[in-house]
Amino acid sequence: MRLNLPIVYRLLRLRLRPQTEFKRSMSTRTYQEAVERLNTLQSNAATLEAVRASGGRLSQFAIPEMVEYLERIGYKPDDLNALNVIHITGTKGKGSTSAFADTILRRTRPDWKVGLYTSPHLVAVRERIRINGTPLSEEAFTKYFFEVWDRLEKNITRTHESTSLMPGYFRFITLLAFHAFLESKVDATILEVGVGGTYDSTNIVPKPIVTGISTLGIDHVFVLGKTLEEIAWQKGGIYKEGVPALTVDQTESALDVLRARSHELKASSFKVISPISGISDVKLGLAGKHQVGNANLAVHLTREFLKVKQVPLDINKESLSVAEIEGLTSTRWPGRCQEVVDPRRTNTTWFLDGAHTVESLRCCFEWFVNPGSGIPDQASQTEVKEPFRVLVFNCTSGRSGASFLGVILDTINVRLQQLESDATTVGFFDRVIFCTNVTYADGEFKGDLATKATSEADLASLKTQQELASAWSSHLPQYPPSQILVLPSIEHAIRSIGSFNTEGGHVQVVVTGSLHLVGGVIEVAGLSDIAL
Repeated sequence: MRLNLPIVYRLLRLRLRPQTEFKRSMSTRTYQEAVERLNTLQSNAATLEAVRASGGRLSQFAIPEMVEYLERIGYKPDDLNALNVIHITGTKGKGSTSAFADTILRRTRPDWKVGLYTSPHLVAVRERIRINGTPLSEEAFTKYFFEVWDRLEKNITRTHESTSLMPGYFRFITLLAFHAFLESKVDATILEVGVGGTYDSTNIVPKPIVTGISTLGIDHVFVLGKTLEEIAWQKGGIYKEGVPALTVDQTESALDVLRARSHELKASSFKVISPISGISDVKLGLAGKHQVGNANLAVHLTREFLKVKQVPLDINKESLSVAEIEGLTSTRWPGRCQEVVDPRRTNTTWFLDGAHTVESLRCCFEWFVNPGSGIPDQASQTEVKEPFRVLVFNCTSGRSGASFLGVILDTINVRLQQLESDATTVGFFDRVIFCTNVTYADGEFKGDLATKATSEADLASLKTQQELASAWSSHLPQYPPSQILVLPSIEHAIRSIGSFNTEGGHVQVVVTGSLHLVGGVIEVAGLSDIAL
């Protein structure tokens, strides 16, 4: 099917027009009202599908449009250089690397004000914009939100015909983050790319201090079916003229592309980082052996940052400083390989990981299928008893749920063999729940968790969840169908878990496949106080 791009773009513009009803109905300005307005900027499922169908050709408008939005709220791209940015992208680990870098910088320079911008959020949208480790307060978020909103509404002059009156959801939050950090006069900013790199909304900072790329792989970028080399080209788009370009070790073909991109974009240097002595011995604040590579990249990025900023530090290049170790051990990043003991549900532990790529799901279950985690610790002096295990899973429609489940089961099987465990892949989970990301049983979302990315028809028929259940049965024909639940909301899932007859045994619930799912579970299960 040939796609008429002008028509598609007009569709996008229509979808992203602000809702004028707000002007008539809202007399006060609260955090909830800010969230409601923000949610009107979400693209619905049909619009997202149009973008995918375009083969990515609409991306050519992304950067010029983002610059135009920035100028409409009163800034020029050069103003963003004052943020002193560490720009980070990758397929796997970019969020964790950002969290490590943020904590290291704050431990190294406690006198600084450090901004951190990441996505997505778990429970509240203001989690995406942090200053000194703390999300913007509801009051601050509301203030900055309406300042940006009002400027966009007031200044409607556009230089590009393709530009919609209001930006989309992620673009708006990125503008809000830039505005908040500039107003707060941060000394440094950790800026995580949303999707890709070259055309990402964050990629309008002309001269970051340093750029870095975490592990690359075939991920869920908007345009599916990309090769690793094409993904490397996209990610390498964050490299900038006169700016150091770092990357973890990648496949040879990906490194060739990244190296070429660094030369094309005139980076001041290109470096494939090496392991820092002793880093694998540090008890990192984030669980999972894969986090060592993310921590290592964060150390290299912060060191390069401090060098460029000419900050005098007594650092031995061959080993870690006290501040670096403190930063690595104290880093917290909710919803990523996170174990949470439920304070209200007796004998229940939640294992939360928003893994949503093949690589990250493999890492998730390498972490979970371990003695002391998902496997009873044989070294314990107490009687060893198998826990009652539950898997709660969802993935966005359009992604390959069947292959994701295959990776999960293959990883469990390999780990059980390595551990010489008596457990089997078929009997590993006592229940499997496939539910939507809808927050509550009445079909409503918590405001910060509302999404239009899945079609209402698919939600109503539980199409994705039915497909996942079918895929699970195909992978494990022996698994009892009665132990597979397809449910319409996260609240339904939480209720079901509470109703299982576990005969008093310990309940272990693995929640994965989607950060939105993890955030919803934290909200509905009442885990916010200890998980966030």
